[in-house]
Amino acid sequence: MFQKILYPTDFSDTSKKALEYLLRLREAGAREVVIVHVVDTRSLHIPEVYSLLDLSRLGEKQEISAREEADRIAARLNERGIGSRVRIEKGIPFREILRAEAEEDVSMIVIGSHGMSNVKEMLMGSVSEQVIRKARKPVLVVKR
Repeated sequence: MFQKILYPTDFSDTSKKALEYLLRLREAGAREVVIVHVVDTRSLHIPEVYSLLDLSRLGEKQEISAREEADRIAARLNERGIGSRVRIEKGIPFREILRAEAEEDVSMIVIGSHGMSNVKEMLMGSVSEQVIRKARKPVLVVKR
């Protein structure tokens, strides 16, 4: 039923809890997981004290770190018999998640309810809320 699942993660505690639910979906037919992490380009707009070179290095470091963490998650999924692929995207998280949903033609999305920036989410609206509202496929939201 849910053979291909999109798993957006920011590597927060809540997204790690969502991973535990995702692992249990193996018995429900999960065969493949697309792990997606979005480097939020809005966070790269830092005051002028940083040069463009510094900003580009910051973005590169975030991507490298995200790739390493996502690869660890992929290895864990593979150990459990679930195939996986990693996508590291740049942009506005909910938009990139919805783009990945469409491009990958997934069966469902498994996402944590709150990410790393709780205060920011309360003021601006959370990524998970936007995904829930605009996704075309079912969304499993794991609460903290």
